Amino acid sequence: MKWIYIVITVLLSIPNLYAQSTIVQKDTTKVLQEVNVSAKGKKKIKTDTKLAVSVDEFLASSQSISFIKRGAYAWEPMLNNMSSERSSVTIDGMHVFGACTDKMDPITSYVETNNLSTVAIKSGQEGNLHGATVAGSIDLQRKNTAFGLDKKMSGNYQTGFEFNNKQYFNLADLSYSGQKFAADGSISFRNAKNYYDGNNKEVKHSQFNKFNSSLGLAFKTGERSALRVDAIYDKAKDVGFPALPMDLWLSRALITSASYKQLFEESLVQFWDTKIYYNAIEHYMDDTTRPENLVHMDMPGWSTTYGLLSKIALQRGDYSSEIQLNAYDNLSIAEMRMYPQDRSNRTMFAYSWPWVTTRFAGLSNNNSWNLSARSHIIVGGSLGVNYNYSKYVEFNWIFHPGAPQEKTRLLPGLHGSYHMSIDRFDFSAGVGYGHRAPSISEAYGYYIYNSFDRYDYIGNPNLKNEVSYETNASIGYKTDRLGIQAKVNYFYIQGYIVGKILSMGSPMNYQSVGVKGYTALDHANIFNLALSGHYDILPTLHWKGSLTYARATDGRGGNLPFIRPLSYQSSLQYQHKQFGIQTSINGDAIQRDYSPEYGEDKTPAYQIWNLSADYSLPIRKVNLTLQAGAENILNAYYSTYADWGNIPRMGRNIFTSLKCNF
Repeated sequence: MKWIYIVITVLLSIPNLYAQSTIVQKDTTKVLQEVNVSAKGKKKIKTDTKLAVSVDEFLASSQSISFIKRGAYAWEPMLNNMSSERSSVTIDGMHVFGACTDKMDPITSYVETNNLSTVAIKSGQEGNLHGATVAGSIDLQRKNTAFGLDKKMSGNYQTGFEFNNKQYFNLADLSYSGQKFAADGSISFRNAKNYYDGNNKEVKHSQFNKFNSSLGLAFKTGERSALRVDAIYDKAKDVGFPALPMDLWLSRALITSASYKQLFEESLVQFWDTKIYYNAIEHYMDDTTRPENLVHMDMPGWSTTYGLLSKIALQRGDYSSEIQLNAYDNLSIAEMRMYPQDRSNRTMFAYSWPWVTTRFAGLSNNNSWNLSARSHIIVGGSLGVNYNYSKYVEFNWIFHPGAPQEKTRLLPGLHGSYHMSIDRFDFSAGVGYGHRAPSISEAYGYYIYNSFDRYDYIGNPNLKNEVSYETNASIGYKTDRLGIQAKVNYFYIQGYIVGKILSMGSPMNYQSVGVKGYTALDHANIFNLALSGHYDILPTLHWKGSLTYARATDGRGGNLPFIRPLSYQSSLQYQHKQFGIQTSINGDAIQRDYSPEYGEDKTPAYQIWNLSADYSLPIRKVNLTLQAGAENILNAYYSTYADWGNIPRMGRNIFTSLKCNF
């Protein structure tokens, strides 16, 4: 699978009512927004070579996250080389569940870079604060403007064009701060046509159209208390997925929350923050743009979630602690409707998610003790109760006669780590233990077609919990100009859930070659290694790079799918006054440890070269930044291990963008 969880960037906190209080520990936090504590703080949302990026592009620049790609939009994130079922992905701690059985709508697709401030990434059981997990957690944290003594307004506007897929975009956000009222608002629009690969061939069904908006309002209710309400509305239309036999006609999401926060002065309790939330997602797949399909199919899906978060932070001397209650209720429904060429005649109807209710309640606790000025330990744990209920359990009885209509599971988790600094060296070592429940598709899915291996998948309500044992370690060395770090982790997972060919049942999709049922391997082994470094060659010239390696096998020594081969990134940045230039190369080695059993084949090595230049022009209180650049300059034709169905990646792409900050 891949490298490890790394994405280290420190979440800079601003001393205000809504600044985040954290335990003294080293979170792996990817910073989207660099906040200078001074009044002239600059905010940046970019990668090394590109100012205007999507959330997927930004996360892909990290070492800890890779993506399964089924098209140019809505990539499925994989943390620690594990599929999205094994990680917890949240928005401000809120659980949001996609409504697509084919994973066309990961949670990362429902936000935009201009309404996020940070992405907090935690590996393994360190991520159990937001619920049971194996791989870890990804928390997409929204912008949250602080109250201020003086009234202040700031904002950003960004527009640009990408030539390969004729994508144009407009993103704007506005923030207001006052003594008793603060607000954040954002709006964005992206429109892209089909892209062209390195052979200058059009990749059909790769277009997308996305609109996103958000609003947050905070009201000071007392000297040390405040109420905040937030909402996100996201809409995607006419989204193509070249690796799938179907496309997305429409996807809509409404994500809302209301929270109350109370700070305490000179008390063991630092703050108490409680949030209630509601989100609803609707997702409509169809194949009306695929006339080659002999049988047409519609697959609408709906997901509705109510939830509660309540967190208390404690601190006394060298000890600090977080205690969080996490509860939610989710209903997931997905339908499957087949038609002949004449769509007025429906020939088949089934529930691929048969009205499955999931209720979860969990209590998590993280503790940190500073043993000395050079060392500290972190110990934490969680205990969750997961309840499932399938309204139409008769779909499951076809393959699993007598399977229970409802099931309750206990999901414990524990983790501990020791951190030490000696001179210029940093060391850490940790362990973890945790359970996760099968996902809705793994437990209750009914004839979910997987176009990667061309099998229909059947869920199994009788599956046991996956149980993970993990170890991790890191070592780092840093001087004023040089920094080097190595991280490693290892997961031994009992009851690892995969699909196996069933001897009974016939495929429902005419493109299927058979039927697979979810079952559990005796165990699986996942090993991740990451090396990273940076060096300031000159005050104006900086280098950084990374090298990652992963290996994953089942109990018989066979390869697991979607494990990233040896990969590397290297970049140079030069900055002189208002002018900057950046260049980078990245690539993967040959994928030698692939898994034909799960539909994989060998993918060749590739290397991509990117280049960009930007110029900033301050005009009174407005700062304009113009950027131009090119990705895949040499127009390489390539496909990676994680490209569903070996769809080729984009060829040479020239891009321009203009950003205005005030």
